[in-house]
Amino acid sequence: MSGSGSPMTTHQAEEDFRPTDRSRRPEPGRSKKPLLIGAVAAVAVIAVAVAAVLMMGGGDEKGGGAQATVLPTVFTPSMANRDTARLGSRTADPRPLNEGEVFTPAVKTVTYRKYAFTLAGSDVSADCKAVTWGERLQADLAKYGCNQIVRGAYVSGDKKHVGQFIAINLADQAGAEQIVRDLNPQAEAGFVVPLQAPGVSDFGKGFSAAYAQIYGHYVVIAWVQRAGGEQPANLNEMIDVSLAVEKPGDFVWARMQLLPDARRTN
Repeated sequence: MSGSGSPMTTHQAEEDFRPTDRSRRPEPGRSKKPLLIGAVAAVAVIAVAVAAVLMMGGGDEKGGGAQATVLPTVFTPSMANRDTARLGSRTADPRPLNEGEVFTPAVKTVTYRKYAFTLAGSDVSADCKAVTWGERLQADLAKYGCNQIVRGAYVSGDKKHVGQFIAINLADQAGAEQIVRDLNPQAEAGFVVPLQAPGVSDFGKGFSAAYAQIYGHYVVIAWVQRAGGEQPANLNEMIDVSLAVEKPGDFVWARMQLLPDARRTN
């Protein structure tokens, strides 16, 4: 990856499952506002699914019941996006997120290459503990000023893939960086509870992949899988699916334009 988006950690790959070499890249036409800067090395990360039983620290009726403590099999975080450094503190960006701002009409249906998804459900929670699990993660969310977690559940048109879009609103970039470290399954600190929605009520069972990016005081995650949790042929499939599901994250660029010292280049 480039300096603005290099992987922070990876899981160890299983010998019989290796992705082909291909970088993550933004969709053509989005180069001025790329949601992912740089490339994620395709040698990233396959782990044996976590089998330990973890105690859930919180949840709500949209959380996921018995599946609330699931972790992604693959987790690929990236360093903070330098282009959003001016969003590094919530004091400059105090207005809370709302569903209409994140899930605009343009992202009710999202596409990337051959994959197309429809938003099946969305939720904005001001109670970060209620939509996460894991004592250490929840403690750090409180410590670093989490005041919102936004979730959206997506289903592909052919019902073969499902995805979760997640945005976490922290007090500052240092907090966002710590939360990404906590979200790494190797830390065993906890994770965000998948949003239940029609077609995605059993999300997280089986093989799944999550891609996390820091944008100032926000953490944005695209968490995807084949419906039913079947292991894909390679990670390129999951990468392409994630590039569709992450599109609501464009709200960060709108927030950039609202900052007092914004330089409007459009």
